Amino acid sequence: MTRTLTSKKNLWAALAVVPIVALLAGCAGGAGDAEDETVKIGVVGASDPYWAEYTAAAAEEGITVEVVDFAEYTQPNPALTNGDIDINQFQHLVYLADYNVSSGEDLTPIGATAIYPLGLYSTKVTDLADLKKGDTVAIPNDASNLARALLVLQSADLVVLKDGGSIFTTLDDVDTDKSKVTVTALEASLTATSLPDVDAAVINNDFVEKAGLKFEDALTKDDASDESALPYVNVFAVRAEDKDNKTYAKLVDIFQNTKAVTDGVLEVSGGSAVLATTPPADLQAALATVEEDTAAQK
Repeated sequence: MTRTLTSKKNLWAALAVVPIVALLAGCAGGAGDAEDETVKIGVVGASDPYWAEYTAAAAEEGITVEVVDFAEYTQPNPALTNGDIDINQFQHLVYLADYNVSSGEDLTPIGATAIYPLGLYSTKVTDLADLKKGDTVAIPNDASNLARALLVLQSADLVVLKDGGSIFTTLDDVDTDKSKVTVTALEASLTATSLPDVDAAVINNDFVEKAGLKFEDALTKDDASDESALPYVNVFAVRAEDKDNKTYAKLVDIFQNTKAVTDGVLEVSGGSAVLATTPPADLQAALATVEEDTAAQK
């Protein structure tokens, strides 16, 4: 049975995402047991300036951070599973749940960063109303972002979803006869580069500016501050045996409480990100719920 995000309303409401209002210039606590340690963190978008600020702040706490860049979303989780990196920070809970269920792994969130809205962009039209019947829209093809993209398109009255839409919606759920646009799914990093060949594309936050686009140019996007967006909070993830590692917890704290870092996150998102400090236990409870539902869909 399909269990929609709406049916989880009370859980998501309880797992509050707390925007960071008062940000410290540095992280509380000294180097302590973290001194002289080196930690490899896998990301998608290591060129974002805030990572340099982050590694500098970690170094002040005695932790050497090596940021390992990956070109595609499919790469950091296997790298973490195989021990090639110690932590990754690139994904939301829905993506992590899908990976764990599909692979039989147990990667675990230990800290929140932000929720990023998912937007629809075009180089051919400047208004939703300019999209015509039969126009083609590209969306990411990984299961979690594909479903989220379809919900964005439905909220913009571009597609009609047979089941009303959920975090498990697929292309098979699109009512093509009632939908305005035709949807095609591509690897996430390619949706932006497909813009010359399609009429519009749903583009993940990491690839917007790299494609020469501006966040404010999105034709439409979902609401990152809405409680229904909670499963899409981005997280630091580790192998399950490392979930209580004090050094890794300190690295989460440094990210959340270093002003230069959080300012940088907001800057690269065009001010669209909603910063989050959801406690690890709440993230893990939310992940377990999404994993249960994901397994039921397999």
